[in-house]
Amino acid sequence: MQKKEYNLEIGGKTLTAIFTDLAEQAHGSVMLKYGETVVLATACMSRDSQKGLGYFNLTVDYLEKFYAAGKISGSRFVKREGKPSEDAILASRVIDRTLRPLFDHSIRHAVQVIVTVLSVDDNDSVVLAINAASLALSVSDISWNGPIGAIRIGKYNNQDFVINPSDTLRQDDSQYQFDMIVCGKNGNINMIEASAHQNKEEELEKALIRASEEISKLEDFQKKIVLEISKEKRIIEKEEINPESVKLFHENILPKIEAAIFSGPGKKEIDELHNVWNKMVAEKYKAREDFSLEDNLFDDTENDILHKKAIEENKRADGRKMDEVRDLYAQAGGLSSILHGSGIFYRGGTHVLSVLTLGGPEDRHMIDGMQIKNEKRFMHHYNFPPYSAGETGRAGFTNRREVGHGALAEKALAMVLPSVLDFPYTIRVVSESMASNGSTSQASICASTLALMDGGVPIAAPVAGIAMGLMIEEFKDKKLKINNEPRYKILTDIQGPEDHHGDMDFKIAGTRKGITAIQLDVKVEGVPIKILGEAMRQSKSARIAIIDRIEKEISAPRAEISPNAPKILIIKIKPDQIGMIIGSGGKTIKEIKEKSGAEVTIEDDGTVYLTGKNGSAEKAKEIVLEMTHEFKAGETMKGKVVKIAEFGAFVKLNAFTDGMVHISEIAPFRVERVSDIIKEGMIVPVKVLSVDPERGRVALSIKEADSNFFKKSQ
Repeated sequence: MQKKEYNLEIGGKTLTAIFTDLAEQAHGSVMLKYGETVVLATACMSRDSQKGLGYFNLTVDYLEKFYAAGKISGSRFVKREGKPSEDAILASRVIDRTLRPLFDHSIRHAVQVIVTVLSVDDNDSVVLAINAASLALSVSDISWNGPIGAIRIGKYNNQDFVINPSDTLRQDDSQYQFDMIVCGKNGNINMIEASAHQNKEEELEKALIRASEEISKLEDFQKKIVLEISKEKRIIEKEEINPESVKLFHENILPKIEAAIFSGPGKKEIDELHNVWNKMVAEKYKAREDFSLEDNLFDDTENDILHKKAIEENKRADGRKMDEVRDLYAQAGGLSSILHGSGIFYRGGTHVLSVLTLGGPEDRHMIDGMQIKNEKRFMHHYNFPPYSAGETGRAGFTNRREVGHGALAEKALAMVLPSVLDFPYTIRVVSESMASNGSTSQASICASTLALMDGGVPIAAPVAGIAMGLMIEEFKDKKLKINNEPRYKILTDIQGPEDHHGDMDFKIAGTRKGITAIQLDVKVEGVPIKILGEAMRQSKSARIAIIDRIEKEISAPRAEISPNAPKILIIKIKPDQIGMIIGSGGKTIKEIKEKSGAEVTIEDDGTVYLTGKNGSAEKAKEIVLEMTHEFKAGETMKGKVVKIAEFGAFVKLNAFTDGMVHISEIAPFRVERVSDIIKEGMIVPVKVLSVDPERGRVALSIKEADSNFFKKSQ
């Protein structure tokens, strides 16, 4: 095996890039090691171009292998890894969003990047995967304008910033203030994925500056490697548009396109003009199948006009000011009394419905991943059906985008949820995008806040999300000036054309107090931190305006949860009593569920959750309390005589415990025969004299409970 290694100290640990001929057929490959976490990244580009494709075909796959964590997982009958986990999908998206802006999108060859996790310890494999993908592309023969660097930065226990924190540290929600993956190049940032505990915008901007310092080290490290071992880049011939098409466009479309773009809210006029152009081209070139160059001409022209008007004239497609939010509408509940909670939120032409469902602990989502095996009590799922964009397509299939948007909203909302002790319910919110004209993901956060409050979930504060956009000079070349800062405009609440043609989609969610989640995607190579800081601060007023509208509809979470939601009662038993409740093979707990109609969930610490409707939870609680009741000397109660013996009587104290009254403890006078005064089925008062801790035998007395009982009964 041929092998060459390069090392870099980063975050207090050694990062090792290992180049071998292990994957020698790949066009570029590298193994990256950090601690004992090892990933293999490979990059390949198809030999032939894909005619008529109309877009750049980049595929990124992050593959988790259970052997990496020393696990054999799966069902009894299937031990092979199945479909990607949600974490793997999110990792693939993070890598894709980082790499994609650095490609020439006119390329019509398919490019695939695969990152395989070979070994994993307590170090983050996702950040390692981003750097490995960058390095694999950089040393390959694939044309790509890298490298980039990726770092994870966090803050814990109000200490200083931590670079590449361990997984153990990050998973302790009680300790960390925020957690961010930051990627960038040449001092600019091109991807952010962050969760935060209502942190101030200024604090997160400082974290970006600190992260950029470490990213520069990773860039320099990769550049040195590239100078030594990179392959010569393939030359991709670009197709040129037919001059006749340009002439046709200038004569028939160009005079109308600006008016169509700035016709007001919505996309109707520009979409109609685009359709006219498509028909015109199809009519002129009847024998052709590929019209992607003509389509790009329309898009590029629209792109140029939107940028020029924004930068030079402060003009937006729908006539709004740069920091103006579209018209808002909020509705909490009112959809159906069956639902546990619902919210409807409009921001301009973007409309989202969110529905809340509450369940018991047994409804938690079990995660059995490569590293993590735990339960989730809060889930947010996002759906984007074709009709929301006025299109046709496949319904019911969850794609990567839907998983990513759902996870972003989940991250934003999780920061304000009550603790499991205060609110033991499993919480699921589903957001349905009903109409889309920019940033349905952030609208789903707003609609979900309404649904949670309508359902009586005691969240700490309402959360709102807003998408910030950017129009920056030199957008054609997708490059930023390093020395002279380019002119730019930051746009609040981007809509369809600004989302599609803008240079940045900066999603920022939070409360009045601070930020809870961030996601940054760019179409340029990167955005200066100064601009990102300005965008975060500008987003705050928009966020507060949305929260004002939410609170106008519902000022606080409802005092009671929906009567259709199950009731959860919590009791505590001793851990050594758990086995008794469960019974052999789960027989006892099954009987409790059948008798009561409630679900019974027992934690290892002895916490018992009883979930049910129509009094079933109360019935289950009564059964469990009876089973686990520990009788103490001095207690008095009534019981049923179930057996007579020569030496005394046995009294049933509850469904699970009998006690014995010795003949001497029946009455204050001498009793010759027990059966003379006590009969089976008789209800008698008893007092606990003693309890044998080893055998559990309970000694009872009737005469001490009521010395006159038999006189009264006679």
